[in-house]
Amino acid sequence: MMTSTLAKRMEDENMNLNVSKRNGRTYLYIERKYWDKENKKIRSTNVRILGYLDALEKEYDDPIAHFKRVAFEMTEEEKTQRSMTLPLNLSETLKLESDRRFNLGYAIILKIFYQLQLDRFLYNKARHENFDFNTCSIMILLIVSRLLSPGSKKKAFEEKEQYFERFDFTLADVYRSLSHFAAIRTEIQRYVSEQAADQYGRDTHIVYYDVTNFYFEVDTEDGIRKRGKSKEGGKSPIVQMGLAMDADGLPLHYELFPGNTLDKQTFRSVIGEVRRNYNTGRIIAVADMGIITGDNIYYLKGGDRDTRMNGYVFSFSIRGGTEEFKGYALSEDGYTRNDGSSVGEDADFKIKTRYATREIHVTMQNGRTIKKLIDEKQVVFWSKKYADKAKAERDVMVKKAQDIITNPRRYSKGTTYGADKYIRDISYDKNTGEIIPTGQSLSFDIEKLAEEEKYDGYYAIVTSELEMSTQDIIDTYRGLWEIEESFRISKGTLEIRPVYLSLEERINAHILICFLSLVILRIIQKKTQKRFSAEQITDCLERINGTLEEENLYLFDYRSLISDAVGAAFDIDFTKKRLRLGEIKKILACAKNREIS
Repeated sequence: MMTSTLAKRMEDENMNLNVSKRNGRTYLYIERKYWDKENKKIRSTNVRILGYLDALEKEYDDPIAHFKRVAFEMTEEEKTQRSMTLPLNLSETLKLESDRRFNLGYAIILKIFYQLQLDRFLYNKARHENFDFNTCSIMILLIVSRLLSPGSKKKAFEEKEQYFERFDFTLADVYRSLSHFAAIRTEIQRYVSEQAADQYGRDTHIVYYDVTNFYFEVDTEDGIRKRGKSKEGGKSPIVQMGLAMDADGLPLHYELFPGNTLDKQTFRSVIGEVRRNYNTGRIIAVADMGIITGDNIYYLKGGDRDTRMNGYVFSFSIRGGTEEFKGYALSEDGYTRNDGSSVGEDADFKIKTRYATREIHVTMQNGRTIKKLIDEKQVVFWSKKYADKAKAERDVMVKKAQDIITNPRRYSKGTTYGADKYIRDISYDKNTGEIIPTGQSLSFDIEKLAEEEKYDGYYAIVTSELEMSTQDIIDTYRGLWEIEESFRISKGTLEIRPVYLSLEERINAHILICFLSLVILRIIQKKTQKRFSAEQITDCLERINGTLEEENLYLFDYRSLISDAVGAAFDIDFTKKRLRLGEIKKILACAKNREIS
C-alpha cells in the first residue's frame, strides 16, 4: 500500500507543459518536476524549449493540446524506462570465466582530469611527435590504475577492461609513452598548477617543503639511483624527491635528485622553480630542520636585499644549536602554559618565545664562507607527549646497542644503524661491514645517553616573520604534516615504491604519474572539506562497481556516506542501484565536460 505522501510525490514527478509571458508574447516549454531529496520538496527544471505560441500556431492547429500530449508521452516513456520486469531463473549458472564487474568510481578521477584540461595539454604536446598512440587515453588509464589498483604498468594494461572506457592501445604503446611523459614532466607540472589555481583556487603565500626518497630493487648504482640515507633504513640505491606544496596541501612541484644528494641541497632548486614559474608572489617557506642552513636562509631572503622578500618557518635543532641557545631552551625561566599561566610540575606542555639575532654561515660564489646576522623570532616548547615518544623510540635503540655489545658477531654496519652511537670505540671493516675486534670489549656510552635525555620533549621553531603570533607560527609549522602525509600516501596508497624500473626516463615518468595521481586525490579531499582520508577515498571509488545483469543493464551494490559526499562534490550520482549503459555513458560524457561542479 502506497502512502499518500509517496503517491503525491510520484504524481508530481512528471513532465508538464508550461505557459508563460515573455515580451508580451505567450511562450511554451516543457518542464520536468522532480523530488529534491536534500530539501524534501518538489522542484522543476526545463527539459525542452518550444518557443512562442504565435510562431507555433503556424505549424500546429492547437500547439497547447499537441504539446500537452507530448509531455504526457515523455512522462510515460520515462516511467517505462524507470521500471522493467526481469526474468529470474534461480537455477541459472555462470558462464565459464565470467567476470562482468565494471568500475564506475573512476568517473570522479576522469572529471578532475578534464577539469584540469590535461587532455588538451597532452593532445597539444603529442601533435608533432612521430607516434600515433593516444597519450591522453594512456595517461588516464595509468592515473586511474595508480589510484584504484596500484601496480605495474603491465598490470594496469591487463585490467583496462574493467572500466567503461575504450582504451585502444597496446602494452608496447604504454611503455613507449613513458619516454614522452618524462620529457614533458616539468611543463605538465607547471600547467597542472596553473589549472588547479584557476579551477579550484590556490594559496601560495605559504609553501611547504620536504624531502623523501624511494628505493629500487637493484644492487648497483647508476644514473640518479645512488646509495644514500634511505628513509626506510635500507641499503638499496635510492632517488631523492623534493616536493613543494601549497597552504591547502595541494602539491605544487617536485624534482628528483641522485640518492646521495643531501636534503638541504635540494631546497633551492625546487623553491627556485616555484618562485620563478608558479606566480606565487612573496612566500613563507616551511620546512624541517634538515633544510635549515645559512645558504638556504640567505637565498630565501634574496641575499643582502630587503629581508621582506621571502620568509621562512623552520624547525630548529636544539641539540645542534649554540651553547647559549641550549641554555635558553633548557632553562625554566620564561616558560608558560598555553594560556600564559605559570608552569607547575604537573604541566604537560610549556612554551616561550624571544626575539634574537642569530649568526649564519653563507657560502659565496667564490666558495668562501662568510658570516651574516639575521633577526628571528624563536619559539621553544616542551611536550610530555613528545618526551614520552622520544624515550620510547630511544629505548629500542638502547636495547639493541646492549645486544650488539653482548653479541657483536651477529651485526654489521648495515644492521647496527641508529644503535651504534651509544657504543664506544665501535669500528667496521670497510670491505665487509663487519664489526672489527679492537682488543678491548665494547662498552655502552652512558654520557651520550644522558646528553640526549636532556632534550626529550623539547622542540624549537625559528622564523623570519617577527610580527607573526606565536600560535600562528606553531599552526603554520603544523601544516607540514600535510606534506608528510603526501609522502605517506605516495608510498602507501599509491605504492610509488619499491620501484622496479631501470631506465631513468621511465623512472621520471613513473614519479610524474604518481604526482598527478596525488594532485587529483588531494583535489577530491579539498572538495569534500578534507573529511576523508586518502585510503577511504580510494577504497570507496574502487568499490563503486556494477555487474552486467542483463544486456545493457548494470547492477550496483555499493553505497556509503563517502560515495554520497564525493558524488555530491562533483555532481555525479552514485546512489542508483541499476543503470542502463546509456545512462553510464551519459555520466562519463558529463565527467568529460570541463564545467566545475
